[in-house]
Amino acid sequence: MATDRRPDDMARITTPELADAFIEEQIAALRAQIGNKKVLLALSGGVDSSVVAAMLIKAVGDQLVCVHVNHGLLRKGEPEQVIKVFRDELKANLIYVDATDRFLDKLAGVTDPETKRKIIGGEFIEVFAEEARKLDGIEFLAQGTIWPDILESEAGIKAHHNAGGLPEDMKFELVEPVKILFKDEVRVVGERLGLPANMVYRQPFPGPGLGVRCPGAITRDRLEAVRESDAILREEFAKNGLEGKVWQYFTVVPDFKSTGVKDGKRTFDWPCIIRAINTTDVMEVTVEHLSNELIDHLVERIIKEVPGINRVLFDYTPKPPATVEYE
Repeated sequence: MATDRRPDDMARITTPELADAFIEEQIAALRAQIGNKKVLLALSGGVDSSVVAAMLIKAVGDQLVCVHVNHGLLRKGEPEQVIKVFRDELKANLIYVDATDRFLDKLAGVTDPETKRKIIGGEFIEVFAEEARKLDGIEFLAQGTIWPDILESEAGIKAHHNAGGLPEDMKFELVEPVKILFKDEVRVVGERLGLPANMVYRQPFPGPGLGVRCPGAITRDRLEAVRESDAILREEFAKNGLEGKVWQYFTVVPDFKSTGVKDGKRTFDWPCIIRAINTTDVMEVTVEHLSNELIDHLVERIIKEVPGINRVLFDYTPKPPATVEYE
């Protein structure tokens, strides 16, 4: 199914049989396109790039080179999971780049959300290009582009090709095996490829990562507070049967402090905001109302376990008027 457009009569991939047929067709198409050449993939750990990686491993094996750039803005345990799944289990040719200091140094003191996004995106391209230049014989660039990306780029909502930012001297032919699929179809395909459920059903996660959940100038201690509180939230949602039932949930630690009391002493620390939402199209978003017991337990754990937090707030605002993310 080597096509640039989703056929109007294409059946929605909802079953293992349909997913298997798609995988078989794509593997044949990938082998025909790539031949014996090498292909490069920026592997974020998100479902789209992970499914593309798993498919390419099946199609061309060690002709695939994956580059995982840790910009220091990933959630707790994510870089480790990417290494475990792809290098250790799927035996992928994986290059891991810890660029945390490089990104956070460039972001120091930057408060404007759009400037932060541009720094993160621009620096990612630079790191990726540096790694690509170290490799010989790369002729193809694989991307986790999906059908909504193409539709939104055609509508002028966003540019979907992250290859568009690569330097002029880097000319790759694109490989986009899931570009005619919707997100739910990508997940079904990912399951059939044997990826772990927590990777396949990973929540939507913005490209700038936790950078957009750390409003204001990003500091390492506040970023760590976001990371740790987010990990607690995800753990408790899993324990309480909400994982997979609530579309997205995360924490935000804004750049202001308030007075509190801990162990009989005055504190001056940040608040932690919990956001839990449901949606079908992301144009409109409703709030998931948690039980009082769960909120009380989350407050207790976050205050007790996360340094620098002395208040926990819950965001009840739907979209509109609020957006999903804070920046």
